[in-house]
Amino acid sequence: MSISEVQQKVQDFPDKPGVYLMKNATRKIIYVGKAKSIRKRVRSYFKGMKDIKTRILMENVTDIETILTSNEYEALLLENTLIKQWKPRFNINLKDGKSYPVIRITLERFPRIFRTRRILFDGSTYFGPFPNAGQLDLYLNLIERLFPLRKCKGKLKKRSHPCLYYHIGRCSAPCCDLIDHAEYQSHVEKIKKLLSGQTDELIRELRERMNESSKNLDFERAAVHRDRIRTIEEFSESQQVMDSNTEARDYIGYAGEDNLASFAILKMRAGALVGKELFRTEIYSDTEEALTQFTIQYYTKTHNPPDTLHIQASDGTESLASYLEEILGKKIAIVSMPEKSHKKILEMATLNAREDLLARNRERKHQQILEELKRALRLKRLPRRIEGFDIAHLGGKDTVASMVSFLNGKPDKASYRHYKLRTLRGRIDDYEAMREIVARRYSRVLNENIEKPDLILVDGGKGQVSAALSVLESLGLETIPLAGLAKENEAIYLPHSGEPVILEEGSEALRILQAVRNESHRFATTFHKKLREKHLTVSLLEGVRGIGRRRSQKLIKTFGSLEEILNCSPEDLIKTVGITRDTAQDLIEFLKRREAERERGENPPPPTALSTET
Repeated sequence: MSISEVQQKVQDFPDKPGVYLMKNATRKIIYVGKAKSIRKRVRSYFKGMKDIKTRILMENVTDIETILTSNEYEALLLENTLIKQWKPRFNINLKDGKSYPVIRITLERFPRIFRTRRILFDGSTYFGPFPNAGQLDLYLNLIERLFPLRKCKGKLKKRSHPCLYYHIGRCSAPCCDLIDHAEYQSHVEKIKKLLSGQTDELIRELRERMNESSKNLDFERAAVHRDRIRTIEEFSESQQVMDSNTEARDYIGYAGEDNLASFAILKMRAGALVGKELFRTEIYSDTEEALTQFTIQYYTKTHNPPDTLHIQASDGTESLASYLEEILGKKIAIVSMPEKSHKKILEMATLNAREDLLARNRERKHQQILEELKRALRLKRLPRRIEGFDIAHLGGKDTVASMVSFLNGKPDKASYRHYKLRTLRGRIDDYEAMREIVARRYSRVLNENIEKPDLILVDGGKGQVSAALSVLESLGLETIPLAGLAKENEAIYLPHSGEPVILEEGSEALRILQAVRNESHRFATTFHKKLREKHLTVSLLEGVRGIGRRRSQKLIKTFGSLEEILNCSPEDLIKTVGITRDTAQDLIEFLKRREAERERGENPPPPTALSTET
């Protein structure tokens, strides 16, 4: 996949949290990243100037895949898991290699609870990991206040008097028999439910306490209960990607529409989500049948399933389990009605399958439209990349040109270019302007080995098409398809063709060409307006005593606009531009008068750029 196709693929990424996996030409994962919005984060890799490390990374990327999560916290945990799983080349220097801390509840008659980075297989119960150590401490603090367990390390020793922790409410003092074993174990079970996300009953109890405190006008205590409820609710939302269950299990998500189906498999190993697999197919059966057939074909002796599969099927799981046991020689538990923690991961698998199906539908629609355009213009291949050109000027002044690029029917804004024309010198000559801009663009394409378009679209009729064709022939690029879209009747002119092609109004193929033409027009006129306003601003500043053309240009280059200059102090202007205090004061007063006139509507609107539409 070319970098342009990767960039186009990114435009359809979901605006949702998750992780993204960058792959090289051999399909090896070379970088794993997380994002609150996958689309915004990955698109940033293609914008602006990047440091050398990022540039080297992007030079090796040939594809990018995603795994969606329910929230940003899950994305962080999943990123850490996948980095440890795949050890991507470009993540090595970015991570410290430390494990995230977990919460441990010891296996003792009177258990302790604390945070640790070491996991011992001694029967203790673990929850986490927690990338945010401050958040973890907040949970432990909440637990200590709600269900205080003992703080002393080692074997519990009998004492005659409880320690300070008991007096501040952070220990239940089993060492002094101030809590019996049954009540202590009740505390432990409630803590486990809290850390497992089973919080409904606990929240209901705290809400009753909060309401009771409010009735008694104890608003401070009510606020404490309110904050505890919020903390528990935030905590319960985060416990979805990691757990302490070391059982190997797969979650199969499914999404189907018409005859298209997508399957997503999320793999949990040793309590961690370690990977995702996507499969696309066409189906001609119901959901239950599709899931059964997929499971049978996917799991074989060379691709053994884990001990447990979680799927969306509502029935038929017993026969499927029996079939797998007979074929694979091992007992497989198939769960179709999972409990809360498993249900969330299954929903995540379904979310990824659904997103893939949406991407397939977009691809299919674009394919159909491009097929229609290919037939209409009698092209040899699909016009996946279309480059469009337009010229803008005002009475021959400040003539500029735009080149926009569409990939698979959508704007590829990273490939846009604009140009100041050099050869016209104030003359109005649309054909010469078109020859210059086509020559500059495709000379560079040849010299820098840039990807060639599948179709070139110029804004205009026969004259503009002939001008562009003459340049392409001189460069040896006449095999690139060329067309002109004229405003009158939306006629499409092709080289060496006497009559234009007229597509039916509302045709999707015509809409793509119109979108390219309109976007090239917008991009050209926007650039011309910006250039024109800059020249007008420079001329305006030259009217101030003591400020010539060079200082005017320096002012605009430094501050960007008249508004920013007006916000400066005289000292800033003196230091930056090297003018006298009197000149700085005159400039500020001049701009204040101009702003007052503009607010009263006394300034005429700036001239509007003209496009060379035909």
